[in-house]
Amino acid sequence: MHTTPGDHTIESIVRDHWGRLLAILAVQFRDLDFAEDALQEAVVRAATVWPERGVPENPAAWLLTTARRSAIDDIRRVQTLERKRLLLETDARIAAAESAIELDDAIPDERLRLIFTCCHPALHRDARVILTLRTLGGLTTADIARALLMEEATVGQRISRAKRKIRDAGIPFQTPQLADLPPRLDAVLSVLYLIYNEGYLASGGQSVDRPDLAIEAIRLTHILRGLLPDEPEVTGLLALMLLNQARRPARVDASGKLVTLAEQDRRRWDRAMIADGMTILETALRNRRAGPYQIQAAISAVHCEAASSEATDWRQIVGLYDLLLRMVPSPIVELNRAIALAEAEGAEIGLNAIDGIDRREELESYRFLHSSRADLFRRLDRIDDAETAYRRALELTENDAERAFLVGKLASLGGP
Repeated sequence: MHTTPGDHTIESIVRDHWGRLLAILAVQFRDLDFAEDALQEAVVRAATVWPERGVPENPAAWLLTTARRSAIDDIRRVQTLERKRLLLETDARIAAAESAIELDDAIPDERLRLIFTCCHPALHRDARVILTLRTLGGLTTADIARALLMEEATVGQRISRAKRKIRDAGIPFQTPQLADLPPRLDAVLSVLYLIYNEGYLASGGQSVDRPDLAIEAIRLTHILRGLLPDEPEVTGLLALMLLNQARRPARVDASGKLVTLAEQDRRRWDRAMIADGMTILETALRNRRAGPYQIQAAISAVHCEAASSEATDWRQIVGLYDLLLRMVPSPIVELNRAIALAEAEGAEIGLNAIDGIDRREELESYRFLHSSRADLFRRLDRIDDAETAYRRALELTENDAERAFLVGKLASLGGP
């Protein structure tokens, strides 16, 4: 059975299934570049075939089968001993693999297995995070550059080097034993959190968020918690995601416009999800091994407990950011602390804190630095400064919903 292309866009189907399909192909063919090329070839084929014949009932299976056939054809053309061996192994497994993925390994999800592969200790930590975000997170090179405050060219180079290292060093595409997971855990948690953040607030595109990425990150973190129930940071990250995700229903108004935390209708928050997040956070904190994700979850919990922005215990949030800064010194954490300080002690104090951030130059391409300064300038009636800062934030913003929000703020100052 086929449906018309209008029922499902190729773009949305690819976005929803890319990570899973690439994981299957990469594990099967043991070569990330080869797997990506095969999957991209299948997408190109879909763009040609589906408009004429309709979208298959199971588009993901169609893409997987087409990608595998493309890969096998390529292997047959390149008559090397290694590729022939891969072809024999692939032919022997292909029928069973197309109908279902075996989940009897230590990690019961092929995407999570590939995340751990990409986070192999032989790779530099930054390269692990970047490679996994690109291959499985569905993020473009530009998305990753914005998320990590890096140059796009640098991100591209690190992706290429990491793929080369996996290939040349013969890093196996296999499930690590549970005993081998802890050394990779820090990078895996970073990847899952960055995927979630891109889902919660998309760095580009028309929509405020990308629910598919947020839900996938939460799902994978649930699985990881089942594997490592005694790791409080895994539990803390899951709590953080749930507490943030619970506020999603109120983040846009009826017309789709972005709504700030202070202006959100908190009656629309998902109270059941908040309760789950609180319970999970309490479980993590009982271990008495507080880490950065637990602290961030605690900050989110303070917001979720408050009936309004005015009723929020901002001094407690500032204190939690102080603790977070001692654990992970970072200009972004300093910025978030300064924003909370502005709520606790006034806009002037908050602005001074922003201007005094260590390594402030690292934030010059960070849109939230400029939009935060603009908001504080506005509150201090420094209209010209606010306008300049809003315009700079606009220059750095690729998300259409965010741009519309900033344009509205500019208009409120009397700008265009």
